[in-house]
This record gives sequence, C-alpha cells and structure tokens, in this order.
Amino acid sequence: MSFGQGMVIPAIPVFASEFDISVGLAAQVVTAYAIGRVASLVPAGIMIDRMGSRFAMVLGPLMVAAGVGAIVVTPVFWVILAAQFVVGMGDSLWMLAREVTGINLVKPSQRGRVMSGFMGVTSAGMSLGPVVGGLILEEVGLRTVFVAYAGIASAVLLGSVMSRHSEARAPRPLQVKSSPFQFGRLSEIERALRPTYIALVAATFAMMLYRMVLQSMMPLYMDSQLGYSPVQVGSIFGISTIFIFAMIIPAGFITDKIGRKWATVPSTIIPALAFFAIPFADSMLELSIIASVLGMANGLSLGSVATSTFDVVPEHARARFQALRRVVGEMGGVAGPFFGGIIANAYNPGMTFLIFAPFILVPGLLLAIVAKETLVKNPPSEK
Repeated sequence: MSFGQGMVIPAIPVFASEFDISVGLAAQVVTAYAIGRVASLVPAGIMIDRMGSRFAMVLGPLMVAAGVGAIVVTPVFWVILAAQFVVGMGDSLWMLAREVTGINLVKPSQRGRVMSGFMGVTSAGMSLGPVVGGLILEEVGLRTVFVAYAGIASAVLLGSVMSRHSEARAPRPLQVKSSPFQFGRLSEIERALRPTYIALVAATFAMMLYRMVLQSMMPLYMDSQLGYSPVQVGSIFGISTIFIFAMIIPAGFITDKIGRKWATVPSTIIPALAFFAIPFADSMLELSIIASVLGMANGLSLGSVATSTFDVVPEHARARFQALRRVVGEMGGVAGPFFGGIIANAYNPGMTFLIFAPFILVPGLLLAIVAKETLVKNPPSEK
C-alpha cells in the first residue's frame, strides 16, 4: 500500500500540467492524503477494538481501491483531493488493523521483529514507489499510475478477504455499554505503566517533530546557509536512507532480545544530539556523518515505540491507545515545519535545529528515566 502511495509523488508536477493548476495546488494531493490518515486514526482505533481487526483489514483497502478508482476516471481536480482524503483514511485504517492482527499472532517476545518488519516494508514501499511511478509516468501516463495503484489495493483487499485471521491470541472485541465515541481513558492502563505510556506518547511527538523538521529545514540550511547544490542535499538524505534500511533487522532483534528501551531511548536521544551538532557542521563529511547517525537512530525506532506501547496498553484497547499515540505524533509532524518556518524567517534555518533539540531530548530522557522496561525475557508461558 505504501508502494502505491509512493508512486503518486512524481505525479505531482504532472497534475499541475494536466489540470492547468499551480504546482502548489497540485501538491495538496499529499496534504489531502495526510489529513485523511490523521482524521481516521481515532475512529479506526475505536472500530478495531469494538469490531475486531478483520473487518478493518477488509474495509481499509476497499476504501483505498475506491478512492484510487475515482482518481482514474474523474476529470475534476477537487474530486481527486477528496479521493486522496478517502485513500488516506483507508490506508490508516488498514495499517492499524494490520499491526493489531500481527501482534495477536505472535508471542510478546516476537513483537519487536514483527513491528520492525512492518515499518521496514512501509519505508521500502515509500522509497521504491516514486521510482516505479516515475517510470510509468514517463512511459505511459498519469492515469496508468493510479490504475497500477488500484491494482495493488485490490490485491491487498483480496488477500485480506481470503486470509484466515487467527483468534487464538486475539482479545475479544470490546463489549461495553458506553458511547460509541468514547475513546478511552488513561485509567484503563495499569497504574504502574501509565508514566511509561505518557513517555512513549511524548517520544512519538518528538520523533515526528524531528523527522519533519529535518526534511523541511535541512534543505534550506544546506542551500541558503552553506551553498550546496540540490544533488548534494539529496545525497545527504540518501545516506540517511541507506542506514535506515540497514537497521531494519537489527532493530527488531535489539527490541526483542536485549530490551525495548535499548531501541527507544537511543532513537530519541541521538537525534536530539544530532540537532545540537547540525548548525556547527558545514562540510559534506560532517553532514554525512550526522546523516548516518540519524539514519541509524531512525532505523532503530522502526517499530520499537509501537512495540513498547503494545506491551503497556490493555488488550481490549490496543488499537485505541496506539491511535491516540499517533495522533499526538502527527501534531509534532505538523508543528515542526510550521514553527521551523517561523524560526527560519526570524533567524536562519540552522537556528531551528538548536531550538528544537531540547524538545526532542526531554522525551528521550523521560524514556530513559521514567519509562519501565517492558520486555519480559523468557516468560513462563513461552518456555
């Protein structure tokens, strides 16, 4: 599914020419998708906890296929934006249901590898999708990209319909006499684990903050302050991506075999230290070293925070509390570029890294000091 959405990225300039609109307006296809993802998180969490993950595993790709199908046939750009919103909702619903299903199928000591694998495949899809999408655009055309995307969504839908969902480890869907819109309370989490959940939520906010600030401010810093070319800027992000992929397998084993905090703490604190260092780095070598370290930290975070959250939250509310954590994370993703732009205008792009670094460091320290280690090694049920 991420591969399909990745194919949309190189289509943005083509939308501008195809519909005779500005490039800025064409870029809103990504914004509409992102808003749809965020808007569906809370309803998705409630739906999965109340109805089970199987229904969501089918509904999600069905929504994606329907939305992409509408893009294939419509001649109106505003319909495309609405369709991308629906696609974002369906994708978010399917991804959350996929994770809950995966967690239900494995032992707690295997959760890290499952989540790291899920996140790694998603990252790979988003990285490779633009390559294939660009080739299709060049050889065939815009609509064919979305025909291919619809085919991917249909294949996922077929797989979800035909798959056998194991209920051996899955908790029963929530059955309570309460408002269908009740999202959940912190009191549902075991008292001793509540500070851990709060620290994980704060860490998610920090991670989304630093990723979006890095993506939006690093190009400006390298271009306007250091005078590097777009190719050199792209190479820095390419180096980081290589290390992210290299950490997919190690991250899962560290999370499952050594400890959850051995993954979550470094993946939050290291970016904070890197942010302190970026404004003082001016050579490609120094920036490449920082990019490598950030890539390893980013790769180490793949699935580790989600895994720790599954350890902490009650079984009957897994999806809701994961969704809540991600909503807060998305707020960090929005706040980062917004306030980063204000800081860059008032001072310079490099200053944004210094100002944001403490906001990333504090959640990392909370994970290190306040959060509990949630990995139980060799539990009796698994011996």
